[in-house]
Amino acid sequence: MLNSIIGSEITLDAFLICTAVSLVLGIGLAFVAMYREKSSQSLALTLAVLPAAVQIVIMLVNGNIGAGVAVAGAFGLVRFRSQPGTAREIAVIFLAMAVGLATGMGFVVLAVLTFVLLGGMLMLLTLLHFGQKPESERTLRITIPENLDYDGLFDDILDNYTRGYELVRVKTANMGTMFELEYRITLPDETVPKQFFDELRCRNGNLTIQCSRSTAKEITL
Repeated sequence: MLNSIIGSEITLDAFLICTAVSLVLGIGLAFVAMYREKSSQSLALTLAVLPAAVQIVIMLVNGNIGAGVAVAGAFGLVRFRSQPGTAREIAVIFLAMAVGLATGMGFVVLAVLTFVLLGGMLMLLTLLHFGQKPESERTLRITIPENLDYDGLFDDILDNYTRGYELVRVKTANMGTMFELEYRITLPDETVPKQFFDELRCRNGNLTIQCSRSTAKEITL
């Protein structure tokens, strides 16, 4: 059942079957990538045709897996050379390459099983919000003048309005005349009290304060 449909030579029937399966699974992977996530049209189109492209590369190198994987891997990472992508997008790209590698070697059933198992698991983990940070976790950035000692400057306010906090970064700004403090805080609920901001503004001289949700960092290769 899991045997390759390609014998010693690639026939037209085998090529058409592998290509059709690659395209269908590629479109399925595009839907997986878009499931409950913001995704660009270019990524969806790439995923739709990438398994077929990898499959053809594998067939052209006549089973030389090392050369095929090297070329297909270069194709798969071209997008991330010019545009940042999330780790989730990279995972789907490599899943598409794995599907194309399987169909390129004639393991059509194995390619379908790989798509069903891994694609289904990715959708399930997305549905369950696996690894997602709590909505009450925020990133707080506060600008202060250089003449203020930032060590413990806002601790009493943060103790009153948060369930936990950590100073994760300090950097200079405005030609060294300002400090920018970055805290990782956990609020009691999803709202940011106005009184919290008012007390911070009084302490930092009404300079810039920014409170935002923590987002996944983009990865560039």
